[in-house]
Amino acid sequence: MPLIIGITGSIATGKSSACEMMTALGATHCDADRVVHRLYDPGRPAFGRILAAFGDDVVGEDGYIDRQKLGSKVFGNPEQMRRLTTAIGDIAAAVKGVVDEWNATLGPNDIALLEAVNLIEAGYGQWCQQVWLFACDDELARSRLMKRNQMSEEDAARRLASQRRWQDREPAADLVLFNDGGMDEFREKVESEFTGARDLWLSGKLPPSRYRQWWEARNEG
Repeated sequence: MPLIIGITGSIATGKSSACEMMTALGATHCDADRVVHRLYDPGRPAFGRILAAFGDDVVGEDGYIDRQKLGSKVFGNPEQMRRLTTAIGDIAAAVKGVVDEWNATLGPNDIALLEAVNLIEAGYGQWCQQVWLFACDDELARSRLMKRNQMSEEDAARRLASQRRWQDREPAADLVLFNDGGMDEFREKVESEFTGARDLWLSGKLPPSRYRQWWEARNEG
């Protein structure tokens, strides 16, 4: 069984960049968002359900659902987001399928990264040996979104408002990594934590994740 690290955090906190850094060090990576996107490709049942719920105008010129158009209808609107989640179908089962494949094919010396924005809330952390939470200053995140995604300040602020605060997620995380400095500083942090976790795992000294206790307490409540 490999070491599976859950990677989560709000948008523009550096999750994907960190995964690229760790993949370069030998980790296997899965972006859960991409797994979900494949669930509503043309021809899949979710494709028709999403059109029925949100209209034909969410389809792009290539025939695929335009995620930016769809996002404009659901971000910041919990009720619409729930409609979308229902229309997509069993997301957890699709993500669990990736984890099951890792456990069947990867060895104890391997490390896999499960990246998901809602990893903590959706329960994916219970399939991981560690949960790492990425965070950064809100102003910095807004600036990154405006530059990277060519968003207006208003759109970036609305997108960030739809995200959960890192402080609310921290009790379920084994590590909080802040990405408020330059890329070199961030890389040094990520590589150091990755190497440390790998060494602890291989020596059998990696502490149990805090996540399972948090998840059980949440469900009991």
